[in-house]
Amino acid sequence: MRHGKKFNHLGRKTAHRKAMLANMACSLIEHKRINTTTAKAKALKQFIEPMITKSKTDTTHNRRVVFSKLRQKDAVAELFREVAAKIGDRPGGYTRIIKLGNRLGDNADMAMIELVDYNELYNAGKSAKKTTRRSRRGGKKATTVPPVDTNASNEEE
Repeated sequence: MRHGKKFNHLGRKTAHRKAMLANMACSLIEHKRINTTTAKAKALKQFIEPMITKSKTDTTHNRRVVFSKLRQKDAVAELFREVAAKIGDRPGGYTRIIKLGNRLGDNADMAMIELVDYNELYNAGKSAKKTTRRSRRGGKKATTVPPVDTNASNEEE
């Protein structure tokens, strides 16, 4: 019985899978987006999001934990410097998977995985989110201004 075994093994042994995910994560940190199969993109999302969360607090312990998974000093440095500074206020969901269709050679389902804050096309239309505080108590009520009837002003002219 396979109770609680939700992990996608991607048809590889453990060492091969860990090395592949580490290399893909380093490429994602370096290039900010990569094209891969949908299954690998979903596995990479589960692999890299906890490391991005750890990079938000820059401590020696967190750097060592992330380095033990990534195994590349340059990728760890860029993750803790540039990427963590850009996603510092985001509470989660650091990556986005966009499906691209099927690959020509073997009809594999392809996807693009990218870091959310680095895509200028998706973020261009949206302005910075305003933080508003709403009171649950019945405090001050906003005064309403009656709407101006535009038809009445046009009839007078």
